[in-house]
Amino acid sequence: MSWFITVFISAVLLPPLSLILLGGAGLYLLPQRPQLGKKLIAAALMLLCALSMPVISDRLLAQFEHYAAIDLAHPKTADAIVILGAGSYRDAPEYQSDTVSRYALERLRYGARLYRATRLPIAVTGGNPAGGTAEAYSMRDVLTQDFHVPVRWVEPHSNTTWENARDSRKLLPADIRTIYLVTHAWHLPRAIYAFQHAGFNVIPAGTAYSLAHHISPLDFIPQPSGLTNSYFAIHEALGLIWYRLTG
Repeated sequence: MSWFITVFISAVLLPPLSLILLGGAGLYLLPQRPQLGKKLIAAALMLLCALSMPVISDRLLAQFEHYAAIDLAHPKTADAIVILGAGSYRDAPEYQSDTVSRYALERLRYGARLYRATRLPIAVTGGNPAGGTAEAYSMRDVLTQDFHVPVRWVEPHSNTTWENARDSRKLLPADIRTIYLVTHAWHLPRAIYAFQHAGFNVIPAGTAYSLAHHISPLDFIPQPSGLTNSYFAIHEALGLIWYRLTG
């Protein structure tokens, strides 16, 4: 399945588009079936409100944060560090080129810290499904120029987590078996499944935890960040289901 088709299907299934379609269906049905139409509109609004509340969205995301943060004072033995891409910031005017997204930068920052604790060689992986510079090249440039961390391997062709794993296995030498896998904490279950399927032994190296155990009164107010976290949580759930059905 092509990257575009995958992204299109995901958009239809995930908020906010799924909720817009649900509410739109309710509006369409109002003249002919007013009761059903009203129920669909109400459901869309209630789901939008609930999924936008951090008290709910953070807990949805935390369901995928199965792996504790690494103790960098006592790192485990491994052969390499693999850092996954997380999108690009296209045509960045302040950099006069494509560069990494803020999500990728979170992963790179932690990958740089992990490198300083272990001195293991680093691989970066990520293609350019939407065009422009491949993520892996931008990731390499950020690590070498901004964090002064060397990059041994660059994998610039993969467009999904599954392809990250497959193409990394093709690129890395056969004696690279055990890796630190750097990605967001909530992305680890799906990423680990893919990399183990590709033949790696994986040490989870998560970053950017949702910190769902912290609650404030503001967490009960719908916010854009809440909807974003709900999007990621539902995306990971659907992705895991798809990998286990097709992997």
